[in-house]
Amino acid sequence: MAIIEWNGSDIPDALRRLPAGRYVVEPVEDLAALSADEEDGLVQALASLRAGRGLGHDVVRARVLNRV
Repeated sequence: MAIIEWNGSDIPDALRRLPAGRYVVEPVEDLAALSADEEDGLVQALASLRAGRGLGHDVVRARVLNRV
C-alpha cells in the first residue's frame, strides 16, 4: 500500500512505478475510523509480534484460505 499526494492532474511517480493491473484508489479522508475494539486488537497483535509470537506468511495464508 502506498499513500500518495496528488494534485489532480499530474501522474505521481508512485503510480508510474506500479505494474500493470487493476487497482482501487480512494481518498484517505473517506476511510472509516477504527472502533475501540479494532484498535485494541491491533495493539494486542503488534505486542504479540514484538514478543516473537507471530506466524509466518504461509501459515497465515493457509488458515485464511481454509476459512473460505
